[in-house]
Amino acid sequence: MSEHRRKPPQSPDGGRAAARRAAQLRPGRGAAPGHDVPTASPSSSYGPPGGGRAGARRAAQRDVAAGRGRGGTGTGAGRPRKGLINYPRADRDGWRRFVPSWKLVCGTMLGFFAIITAGSGIGIAMVGKPDPHKAAQAQNNVFYWANGEQMTATGGTTNRQIVPLSDIPQSMQNAVIAAENESFETDRGVDPMGIARAVVNMAKGGSTQGGSTITQQYVKNTYLGSEQTLKRKVTELFISIKLGVSEEKSTVLAGYLNTAYYGRDAYGIQAASRAYFGKDSKDLTPSEGAFLAAVLKGPNLYNPDGGIGAAATPKDNTERAMKRWAWVLDREVEVGRMDRAERAKYTEFPKLIDSEQARSLGGQTGYLVETAKQYVMKTKNISAEEMARGGYRITTTFQKPKVDALVKAVEDTRNDFLDEKARPQYDTFVQFGAASVDVKTGAIVALYGGPGWDKKYFSNNANTQGVPVGSTWKPYVLAAAMQYGTQNSKGEGLSVDSKYNGNDLTVITNRDGKPLRDAAGKPFQQKNESDTAYGYVTLNEAMEKSINTPFAQLVFDVGHDKVRQVAESTGILKESMNPNPDASFALGTSTPSAIRMADSYATFAASGTHHEPFSVTKVLKNGQEVPGFEPPKAQKAMDNSIADNLTKVLENVVQNGTGTKAKKLGRPAAGKTGTTDENKSAWFVGYTPELSTAVTLFRSDPNSQDKKLMSMNNVGGVPSIHGGDIPAEIWTEYMKEALKGTPVKRFPEADPIGVVADAMGAPKPAPTPTMTPPPSTSPSPSATPSTSPSPSKGGRPSCKPWDMYCDPGTVSGGADGGMNNGGTSDGGVTNGGVNSGPSGGPSPSGTKTGRPGRPGGTIWGSSG
Repeated sequence: MSEHRRKPPQSPDGGRAAARRAAQLRPGRGAAPGHDVPTASPSSSYGPPGGGRAGARRAAQRDVAAGRGRGGTGTGAGRPRKGLINYPRADRDGWRRFVPSWKLVCGTMLGFFAIITAGSGIGIAMVGKPDPHKAAQAQNNVFYWANGEQMTATGGTTNRQIVPLSDIPQSMQNAVIAAENESFETDRGVDPMGIARAVVNMAKGGSTQGGSTITQQYVKNTYLGSEQTLKRKVTELFISIKLGVSEEKSTVLAGYLNTAYYGRDAYGIQAASRAYFGKDSKDLTPSEGAFLAAVLKGPNLYNPDGGIGAAATPKDNTERAMKRWAWVLDREVEVGRMDRAERAKYTEFPKLIDSEQARSLGGQTGYLVETAKQYVMKTKNISAEEMARGGYRITTTFQKPKVDALVKAVEDTRNDFLDEKARPQYDTFVQFGAASVDVKTGAIVALYGGPGWDKKYFSNNANTQGVPVGSTWKPYVLAAAMQYGTQNSKGEGLSVDSKYNGNDLTVITNRDGKPLRDAAGKPFQQKNESDTAYGYVTLNEAMEKSINTPFAQLVFDVGHDKVRQVAESTGILKESMNPNPDASFALGTSTPSAIRMADSYATFAASGTHHEPFSVTKVLKNGQEVPGFEPPKAQKAMDNSIADNLTKVLENVVQNGTGTKAKKLGRPAAGKTGTTDENKSAWFVGYTPELSTAVTLFRSDPNSQDKKLMSMNNVGGVPSIHGGDIPAEIWTEYMKEALKGTPVKRFPEADPIGVVADAMGAPKPAPTPTMTPPPSTSPSPSATPSTSPSPSKGGRPSCKPWDMYCDPGTVSGGADGGMNNGGTSDGGVTNGGVNSGPSGGPSPSGTKTGRPGRPGGTIWGSSG
């Protein structure tokens, strides 16, 4: 390049760089009007350090920063403020924009408080005051038979009467205030902590009840429904606050006492006084007032008559009521509402009169109504108080002809069997209970609960839990063995041909083969009812004769939990089962009700399909149908083959075993007898393809506190009572009438299942010797039968194959000549005797030769 074209060097203080630096000396200021702002040219890259585009950017950033600080047109200052509330904050960047100022926080809190205050004021102004007279308007609950005809109506105007506070003794007022709300006379009508607890419980998904004052209870009783929601609590709060500032305490207390529920369908203090003591409220003693105050804690659990649920038995309720009664009196002393000298006078629990409701619901009606009420309350979670308010129309599953037939069967047998005047030491306090369930649906069609509420017997024997079921429990042990097998069957289901030791005093071992130990540390020996030496018998024969020792061993081989699973799947409630892993579990120390036993056996009749028992098909509340009362859905409890094979075994019990009295029914039937130690209870549970019915017999004083079971030895002039006697007799007579006109139906055929796995120690069958014919003998079969091992029972029955109801024991004349009580907890038929006959079990080879009690087949027995 020529010398004359080279640019002359520029001074650092001049030229374009100088212009840029001059511009940077005026940060944040715009160009003056009419003046140009110097810009960098491409040649500026040759300028000194600090210039160029990088320098320009840095200068621009300084300009922005300076602009913010001086209120110029930078980014932060350029955001416009929108609305009255500066949020997100326009004068902040990044996350700081979302941090509220202290002014905003304080203003928001003040505004929220103002809204709550205004809303509460409006809410309190809008709500009305409770009217106890409206709460006194009575409605009946009406119950109907399955066919729609009216059974009875309960409740009504007689139990609702308003009385002034002057007719309520001061002692009654003191008892309620001391027990329910000590600060009643000084509080504002609400308990803020109680409301807070309710809100917390609601948020956790629990109940919103708890912590209410007398004022709040009064509001709940008279103004609101029974729902437990946050809305209800808020409304209750508003009304209670309004009452607290606008009503006298005496008015609130009188309203509460006149609307509270005391049990026995009694609303209000006057009705309660009449219901429990047969007197007007003004005549109540301090002791009686303390009792009524105790019942207010919860009539379902404190009414000595009993309530709904397993924990609300008459015994438990009475114990709770007595403790609460004493506590109320002590509490009055503690808060200064009774002096110690007066408290010392009340040492005996007040005497209650019989329930008027009981007198109006005589016969079986009381038990039927109570069963239906319990089902409705449990299904829809309705409280006893809400149910007592009335307005329900309830259609039940009970069929009047069947109920009448069951009552007749029980009372006819009772009249023929018992003579309380001739044998008062034995024939008194004998109780009967029974229930009958439709196999196809689980509907309870009939029950017998006892002599009747009008006879002062309030416990429902059809639904009582506390009477051991005896050997009727053994089918569950066998069903579990069929389903799960034992340690000897290698995971395969067990065949009823398997043999177990049936001898008396057999030592029971655990799954490892080690003997169980008794309390003294010696090997435990299970006892049969008789000392008959049965030897090793098949499980079919053990069920037929109800021998204890095979099942006491089998339950350990199968496992107690497996048996519980099977029983529970058929409808037996877990809480009614013996929780102990002992031998007696297999022999029926569990205590299900007659309803549950009938429903459970119906599962066997339905080939393993279970339906929960139910007693109500339709409910109307104030004319509107209440949903949720469809029949329970069917559930598969066990495989068809297991249920049908179990039915086959239980048919044999009726045909040849301890239940032969049921053969008089004249149609296919299966069942099991049961009796407990010391002869304290006797059962027969049986079924046809249509109906399943359980009958129980026990002895207990209904008026005793503990309801302790007593021995039935010598009852009816008989040394001992067994399930095959009176219970089977009642069962048969009822089923005859209940099934009259119903076509005869047979049970499904049962295919053979399971593997033969004998208990440890069982003898192996000897091989059958081969008879070699002489050379001159013709090839035709020998007329002499081959030798075979001795069967466990006597010879072949002489009953004809078509003679379905032939008694093989009486025809063939078994080896024993008579039934020696069956070697069982329930023994067998003692009146008239039942000959042993064939075992009803398979031949030693395990060959199936027919099904018991079915036309066209032979008795399922030994071949030899």
